Amino acid sequence: MDLKQLRYLDALVRHGSFTRAANKLNLAQPALSQSIKRLEQSLGVTLVDRRQRKGERGLKLTAEGETLHQYAVLILKQLQQAENHIRAMAELSKGEVRVAVPGMLGSFYLPSRLMAFRHQYPGLKLSLFEGGTRDALRMLQQQEVDIAIITAQDLQPEFDSKILVNEQMVVATSLDHPLAEQTQVTLPQFFEHELVMFKRGYYHREWILQQAEKLGLQPQIAFETNLINLIKQVVHQGYAITTVLEMVITPNDAILALPFSPPVYLELHIAWQKQRPLSQADQAFVQFLLANK
Repeated sequence: MDLKQLRYLDALVRHGSFTRAANKLNLAQPALSQSIKRLEQSLGVTLVDRRQRKGERGLKLTAEGETLHQYAVLILKQLQQAENHIRAMAELSKGEVRVAVPGMLGSFYLPSRLMAFRHQYPGLKLSLFEGGTRDALRMLQQQEVDIAIITAQDLQPEFDSKILVNEQMVVATSLDHPLAEQTQVTLPQFFEHELVMFKRGYYHREWILQQAEKLGLQPQIAFETNLINLIKQVVHQGYAITTVLEMVITPNDAILALPFSPPVYLELHIAWQKQRPLSQADQAFVQFLLANK
């Protein structure tokens, strides 16, 4: 049994005779009859009651034929819906983009770009999963998302990727902090002060701990939170300092952003699994971000 035979059976019912159905299908009547016969033989039942009764007009199905036709109608309808859906996805009028992003990019880099993308493709749904860089990596590995923004250090052979951002990491201090008189900060100077840090699972925390270990120093972690606005408030009040991407500090924050000496940059990539080809919607999203860095 195949889809063509189900279409023939449905046409036979809708048009009421082999002759009319064959004409609508642009098919020779004997070819239609043979196709239905082969379907009956494959199922081991009679589908069409071919006996002509006095006073009866039109074609009649057997009980088995009626049952199969009900399934045929459902299958053909679902097939049409699937075709329509896929065409809509290909035309970018329907579909979903699932992307995992680090917190700082989700809060400061992506919002305007996401709104612009949504304006250009109003039929596409955006599902954004925000967390630490380790969360983004895990979700991509476990195929919970189709795209993730991850650090260059997290790139793996099974990923395809494009560089998205190369942003400077800066030291954030209050305006009256002892470091505020400097134009740049060395790592040893950074570790002389109390820190407010992201919790575990964020690249920034891992990087800070790695640098402290290399220098044989113990970081003074006074506060831990993943709330960026809270981190900025702690820094603004002078309770601690931190390091963030330069994009996070705005003129309204009344916070100084001092570069490290030597400068430190964080390279972020947009990545996806090689073994899972990107959908049309995913491709549109990747291309949009790369064109609007």
